[in-house]
Amino acid sequence: MAILKHNTPCGVGLGATPGEAYRRAFHTDPESPFGGIIVSSRPFDLDLAQAVDEIFTEVLIAPGFDEASLSLLRKKKNRRLLRFHPERLPRGELDLRRVYGGVLVQESDVAMEDLATAKVATRRKPDDEELRALAFAWRVAKHVKSNAVVFASAHATLAIGGGATSRVDAILQAREKALRVGIDLRGSALASDAFFPFPDGLEAA
Repeated sequence: MAILKHNTPCGVGLGATPGEAYRRAFHTDPESPFGGIIVSSRPFDLDLAQAVDEIFTEVLIAPGFDEASLSLLRKKKNRRLLRFHPERLPRGELDLRRVYGGVLVQESDVAMEDLATAKVATRRKPDDEELRALAFAWRVAKHVKSNAVVFASAHATLAIGGGATSRVDAILQAREKALRVGIDLRGSALASDAFFPFPDGLEAA
């Protein structure tokens, strides 16, 4: 479950049910989801619809909506419900971007590194729970604007910083948001696409 605002994640969660996943995603940043986009990898049920209906969300995207959720969600005006078909998502198609004076053509970036094969650079290796948290954070960081910083547990994002001009600013941004909403980042995993030539970013974390 992902909650997006301005085309970047403000919360992502996993759960045994869609409702649980949404609540974990929402807990990351209760301020930003208003007017945002919610993307669910599983169909909407009534529990999820009731949780989402507590605030105004502009777009809801899922592989399906059951009748009870549709009945509730259609009551609010200016809300768009979109059904996507995962099996129809294009694979291997070229990605086209307009640039000044031309068009940039590139392969779509669908790669996701397997952290189980990564080289551990510290004396202590992460345990299984830490590795799951790091893999989850890394998966989310790919979709956050650079410099991306994601603090996470194995089940949910805890703080996200992105679009900053320095890695330290991105970490401070995430820390400040977590402090403001009362989330303790101690013991969480941290993933970032930033280059860390100095220990300053890690010290800030």
